[in-house]
Amino acid sequence: MDTAYVSSGLTAGIRTIPKEHPEGMASCYCAAPLGRTDVMTEGPRPMTTSNGGAAALAADAERASRSRFLEATLSSIPDFVYAFDRQRRFAYANPAMLALFGLPAAQFLGKTFEDLDYPPELAALLNGHIDRIFEEGVTIEDEVFYRSPTGYAAYFSYLRGPIRGEDGLVELVVGVSRDTSERRAMEEALRTSEARLRAATELVGIGIYSWDPATGALDWDERLRAMWGLPADALVDMAVYEAGIHPDDLPHVREAIAACADPAGDGRYSVEYRVIGRDDGVMRHVATAGRTTFADGRPVGFIGAAMDVTTRRRAEAEIRASEAQFRGFAANSSNLIWIGDPAARAIIYRSSAFERIWGIPAQDAAKDLSEWIKDVHPDDRRQVEHALAIVAAGEVSQFEYRLIRPGDGAIRWLRDTSFPILDDSGAVTRIGGIIEDLTQEDLRHVYVVSSEPTEARKLASVVRGMGFRARIFESAAAFLDMAAVLAPGCVVVDLRAGKDEGLSIPRELKARVIALPTVALDAADADLSTAIAAMKAGAVDYVIFEDEATLPSALASAISECQGVARAPARDEGATARIARLTPRERDVLVGLVDGGTNKVIAQKLGISPRTVELHRAQVMNRLDAASLTELLQVALAAGIAPSLGESKGKRKPT
Repeated sequence: MDTAYVSSGLTAGIRTIPKEHPEGMASCYCAAPLGRTDVMTEGPRPMTTSNGGAAALAADAERASRSRFLEATLSSIPDFVYAFDRQRRFAYANPAMLALFGLPAAQFLGKTFEDLDYPPELAALLNGHIDRIFEEGVTIEDEVFYRSPTGYAAYFSYLRGPIRGEDGLVELVVGVSRDTSERRAMEEALRTSEARLRAATELVGIGIYSWDPATGALDWDERLRAMWGLPADALVDMAVYEAGIHPDDLPHVREAIAACADPAGDGRYSVEYRVIGRDDGVMRHVATAGRTTFADGRPVGFIGAAMDVTTRRRAEAEIRASEAQFRGFAANSSNLIWIGDPAARAIIYRSSAFERIWGIPAQDAAKDLSEWIKDVHPDDRRQVEHALAIVAAGEVSQFEYRLIRPGDGAIRWLRDTSFPILDDSGAVTRIGGIIEDLTQEDLRHVYVVSSEPTEARKLASVVRGMGFRARIFESAAAFLDMAAVLAPGCVVVDLRAGKDEGLSIPRELKARVIALPTVALDAADADLSTAIAAMKAGAVDYVIFEDEATLPSALASAISECQGVARAPARDEGATARIARLTPRERDVLVGLVDGGTNKVIAQKLGISPRTVELHRAQVMNRLDAASLTELLQVALAAGIAPSLGESKGKRKPT
């Protein structure tokens, strides 16, 4: 506030009470309306026609004109303008101030804060400011909350200063107040918005930045600097920005920047790219979006936000890899894998084995469970519906039923192992199952395992020439991962590419109780010890590769014998399925029990304590649902696990 200007104007319209004015006249003290010179005067001025009188009249006219101008100005502004005398009384108030209190000037002027019922604490604060201005001649600025007698409540900021007389002494204190409630509300809303923005950015890890399209200047927060592998105080410019972007992604990013800065476009910017940290060398995936502002047809500013989405992209890649593995597993399994939605009573996925078992194209399959159940034999439908209800309730169920193939009406026996699929909260959102066709066994499959691609293709060609279905596996690990779900057949293992890896296959098949007989193929210069090792590992035949001319006949004889072994009904499938759920150590303990070993003997053989054997034994009996050792041995024998010859000598009989 220009106190000099206000002082000159107010002193022109506000008369000071003469020193000899009696105290009893204090109530008559008031401010003359600016522009009037006939109020609060010290008596009538004598008329004169002298030059001195004319000058005085001219001076009075000038003061009156100036007062009228000031009064008109102060009456038109919405701010509250007022003045105080040394007794802290209102000596002047503009119309806005009078309206705030709802009082005419005659009832307002001459009143103190206490007279106007100001709260005591507020009155004491404001009176202290007035006294200080009179004593020290200073200017004071502050802000207070006040509720007027008219009920108007608001925050008011004010500026108060001295008005000095010709003698230099402070005659009045003049002030200007303004309603700052709206400003404070906006400031509070801004603070709230900024706090929410900070909370949101911290919660989701967003980095905020700005860019000046004219100068290229960048302003990044600490989080964005961290995405570029930079310290919090690192200087950032366009060179640093582009240096961090993966070279393969930089052209795409530049195109996006050019597009968002084009006045012909909408200014939007949304792009995802890879960043290689400058100091830490870590590659991150960054997703960023923002918008350019334009003025006079040119870009003048840009605000954007960026997020590190590396974890999300890695998770998506893992999901894609997992889905690819599942699709590969399902596509190559002789069993049908299906997934259903129990709430919608719909089947949402079937593997490729569906067409072989059902005899119709997958696109013609029923999607609704109620329609699908019509393919089940009428005598079996009730038990199938009951089993599916159990699965939907969260239990695993295994059931067998007859299928009437919709294509040709043929009846097939199926075994379905169904299970619930839970979400993170433990609720059943999907159900799934693995269907095995029990009607007949196709033994025309031969699985070729060789790490040499050329030799693997040659062997597969020979096998196919004999009328078998051949499938190649590039390693023992790849084969063993799929062995449990492969269709019945036999395995040809090429020991020329690696004896140790090749011999692991028959050993593991035997340990896992998987009935896939193995034929070992070796080079002509192989020694006898390898043949012995192959037979001990569990191979049913050992073939020497002498030349390509004799290979077909040698393989044909071995595979024929292999097929005969596979056809032998050596085990109960239900017992095998239960044993397949045992861990390797539990299978070792079971084999030891079948061989007649005691806990101590088994412990010595496996290199563990008898107490550990006892715990594994209890777990095996629980998993195989055996109430006694006799029942346990019956299950093992039904699954084809027989005592080892010559290994039970000297051992006590199981009790």
